[in-house]
Amino acid sequence: MAKDKDRKTCGELWDEWKQFMWNPRTHELLGRTASSWGLILLFYLAFYTFLAGLFVLTMYVMLQTLDDYKPTHQDRLATPGMMIRPEGDSLEIIYNVEKTESWDMYVQALDKFLAPYNDTHQAETNKECTADHYFIQEDSGEVRNNPKRSCQFNRTILEDCSGMKDRYYGYHDGKPCILIKFNRVIGLLPGKDKQSPYVSCAAKNEDSDKIGELMYFPPNGTFNLMYYPYYGKKAQVNYSQPLVAVKFLNITPNADVNVECKINADNIGPGSERDKFAGRVSFKLRINRN
Repeated sequence: MAKDKDRKTCGELWDEWKQFMWNPRTHELLGRTASSWGLILLFYLAFYTFLAGLFVLTMYVMLQTLDDYKPTHQDRLATPGMMIRPEGDSLEIIYNVEKTESWDMYVQALDKFLAPYNDTHQAETNKECTADHYFIQEDSGEVRNNPKRSCQFNRTILEDCSGMKDRYYGYHDGKPCILIKFNRVIGLLPGKDKQSPYVSCAAKNEDSDKIGELMYFPPNGTFNLMYYPYYGKKAQVNYSQPLVAVKFLNITPNADVNVECKINADNIGPGSERDKFAGRVSFKLRINRN
């Protein structure tokens, strides 16, 4: 019987809930008077206004330390990365010489990539520089020397791999060209005067007898010093990244050939085994013939 008395009816529970929502006797809403709610809202308004102001002040102070043209802090790998064009699928370039549709996509990719390097475009936008010397453009104290000029890298420098002499870049006759680029790093000086960094490519051990003869453009596969230092995309808007082309003259057909190309410079260390793109790039090349 005691338990039955302790139980509340639905009507009693409903009355208690209504009284909690609004008590006409004490004029309380959700258990608080208007003045209590006002004090709570005032506190949170002041609290969050203070937090928002602190955040804005912090962002303002941080932005004052930033440079629009150069990173304030540059946390990068000791050895910059490398990449190839065309990339293929997962850095695999595989095609059949007799099947145009299997290699035409590589030709189109190279045409698109090299379009900004056309000699006429380079002559309009960039400067003829002195080879084998850094093209340094210092600021004059607080006066910024911007926008900075860039040196011409004419497509014709790539000769047989320019797409000008051979519009198929050698893919049609089993002597393909691969372009290699060195990642842009602001302020990098890769080498000393008259000691330009250069690219060397070789087959990995098990494929050393399949790679055949290679030809480099520009000669010796060099990244000339006149293209350095790089000052950043905003300061050097027309910068043309230097390229090296490698032409495979007599690679073994119908066989996988694993190739590794690396950068050689007197002040760039060897890449880490943990990063396969640091100072080198590896790719597979397979040229099939029926």
